[in-house]
Amino acid sequence: MDAKTFQLATGVSAQLAEQWASPVTAAMLRFQIDTPNRQAAFLAQIGHESNGFTQLRESLNYTVAGLRKTFGDRITPSDAYRLGRKDGEPALPEARQMAIANIVYGGRFGNNTMGDGWRYRGGGLKQITFRSNYADCGYAIGVDLVGQPELITTPDTAALSAGWFWQANRCNSIIDRGDFEALTRRINGGLNGLAERTVRWERAKTALGVK
Repeated sequence: MDAKTFQLATGVSAQLAEQWASPVTAAMLRFQIDTPNRQAAFLAQIGHESNGFTQLRESLNYTVAGLRKTFGDRITPSDAYRLGRKDGEPALPEARQMAIANIVYGGRFGNNTMGDGWRYRGGGLKQITFRSNYADCGYAIGVDLVGQPELITTPDTAALSAGWFWQANRCNSIIDRGDFEALTRRINGGLNGLAERTVRWERAKTALGVK
């Protein structure tokens, strides 16, 4: 996919299109995201997950209410109040974001060492999360993401990690039957951002000639 087509399909700037067209195309080829329908859905979903191909590491800059809404019982009301952003407060300092990540992601899916929640927070174009996923993804694409999790922010690895997740979770079979809502559930675990994802999907379908 050339940069111009990528720009039309994603709505990003020309500069971002030049940056991402090649690595994303390579990832799509590697992981059999190989029809216009599959590609339109893939671009829409990773476009949303990465905030328009601009965010490659998860931000934990949540308000107090946002923490409770997003993570529910994984964070206590007292911890949410202690760590969350209060009215009028600027962006949370990294230390508080680290503390949030270690609470809400700690002790799950391979995050068993102090600091793993922050170390293996969402990363790449899909926002891969948890040590076990970093390990499986890294093994599949030949990158040491456990030892060097920051590598998930490099363009090639960021794109490949998204392709890996897509294939590992059988996303092609879901979108092949046209169920974008089920695809969103598979990727997100719920329907967060469905309206915005759908706008991106419609744009990508138009650009790629999907009826």
